[in-house]
Amino acid sequence: MPEPLVKIGDVSHYYTNIGVAVVELVSTLKVGDKITVRGATTEFTQLVKSMQIMHEAVEEAGAGDSIGLKVSDRVRKGDAVFKETDS
Repeated sequence: MPEPLVKIGDVSHYYTNIGVAVVELVSTLKVGDKITVRGATTEFTQLVKSMQIMHEAVEEAGAGDSIGLKVSDRVRKGDAVFKETDS
């Protein structure tokens, strides 16, 4: 059975040339978490391998942070980002 998903943020920008999404967080995200990105034409799951705040690598970010997140597939502005919970 798949793990329950909790919304942790929305994509506000996507840099096609470097494959990085800017995500506005409403909850905590850590390197190593498994996320799912969903939108009108987007749906994929990946592990968070790295993220940055203001071009500085961070291990964890929280609500209110705007992070740069390397993504494995194209995303679009407005796509929702979910995290799998351990429950």
